Amino acid sequence: MAGSPLDGAALAQLFTDARTQYGWDETPVSESQLRQLYDLVKMGPTSANASPARFIFCHSPDARAKLAATVSAANQPKVMAAPVTVIIGFDPKFYDRLPELFPHVDARPWFNWSADFARETAFRNSSLQGAYLIMAARALGWDTGPMSGFDKKTVDAAFWADTGIETNFICSLGKGNGQGVFPRLPRLAFEDAAQIL
Repeated sequence: MAGSPLDGAALAQLFTDARTQYGWDETPVSESQLRQLYDLVKMGPTSANASPARFIFCHSPDARAKLAATVSAANQPKVMAAPVTVIIGFDPKFYDRLPELFPHVDARPWFNWSADFARETAFRNSSLQGAYLIMAARALGWDTGPMSGFDKKTVDAAFWADTGIETNFICSLGKGNGQGVFPRLPRLAFEDAAQIL
């Protein structure tokens, strides 16, 4: 059931004025705010309500330092300066939770027939959930800095250990200070990126 279109200020906060941040001020992000953020993220749609994303909020200095040791040299100061950097992971065996999340039918056979298909589904849907995280953070008044410059195997070993969960990408959260932000870069025109059939 669709609502009314958001006004220009809301669209600016979510899209047109929002920017990837590289520098951060000292505004803290509390545990209750992270829980509020997750409570929005979890409402976004995924295949069969599978919800394969898993999140580690690197909030403490020790956790941020541990993560910083796994990222590129250019990303290390971003991780250390941000009050929180989230590791967005995915569970390739998400289907084990489907009896809880999709209780009206046994949907496990839709996915567990193939490890490759299940992993592809988990990666796709965790990417959606990571995007929901970015938009939910912006909606709550936070800035974001998504990154993919990290050593995946090292992050997986350091944070997910023997869980089988894999890292998709990472994203810093907080109040950006605007430092290092480029002028708005071009985007593809509709005609270059889309078609109506």
